[in-house]
Amino acid sequence: MSGALPGEGEFWFNITTGQVETGPQADWSQLLGPYASRAEAELAMSKVRERNEQWDEEDEEEEE
Repeated sequence: MSGALPGEGEFWFNITTGQVETGPQADWSQLLGPYASRAEAELAMSKVRERNEQWDEEDEEEEE
């Protein structure tokens, strides 16, 4: 066994601080991830916004 903790060595986006963490450092309820790279984690919130907009558009289409 390696002794590594779950998520260690992966990147996480902390929605409270807006910072990328290497390995989960905050409470799981504040994290998005894991991501394979720092760059991918840095884009986490933009992906969330894009998906939310897409879902909102789909909801509007369904209501019509």
